[in-house]
Amino acid sequence: MNKVMEMQRKDDSPLFGLWVYLMTDGMLFASLFATFAVLRNSTFGGPSGAELFSLSFALLETLILLTSSFTIGIAMWFAHQRDVRAVLFWVGLTFILGALFLSMELQEFSHLVQEGQSWRQSAFLSSFFTLVGTHGLHIIAGLVWCAFVVLQIMHKGLDGIRMKRLAMLAMFWHFLDVIWIFIFSIVYLLGGIT
Repeated sequence: MNKVMEMQRKDDSPLFGLWVYLMTDGMLFASLFATFAVLRNSTFGGPSGAELFSLSFALLETLILLTSSFTIGIAMWFAHQRDVRAVLFWVGLTFILGALFLSMELQEFSHLVQEGQSWRQSAFLSSFFTLVGTHGLHIIAGLVWCAFVVLQIMHKGLDGIRMKRLAMLAMFWHFLDVIWIFIFSIVYLLGGIT
């Protein structure tokens, strides 16, 4: 009996580790949001968010990332149906949408820097680049994870281990979507109003 409980505990440890990681990541983003909230009016005579950000561009980014959350959910549904080809397709589509989102984020950063609005210009821009850039780094990690999961499923099939890894990827990806919704709401919507 103890051996069964020990095996179950060992089997659940990666999932528990992911939950701990997501909680600490949540605290990281909470501190970045708090920093942004405090510094959002510290433009030092430079442009504000309303002058810099394109709400329509940010909305398009949001729609792309939310669609990727939907596609990873569909991948999970097909995983429960044991349809390997469909899982690979939907995780691949999630990867493409995530890469598209990331390229748009990098395009926005490049546009701001070309206009002379780097992270060094003001405390506001520093907090903006830190918050959105940290989210972008997490998207990169998610894309690497997507590629890793696809390669594993292609080579080893869709067994219990790969199912668990796919489920953990989906949790991480949904977490990134939730963080982006907060970024969109606080940085772009509120920033565009004030």
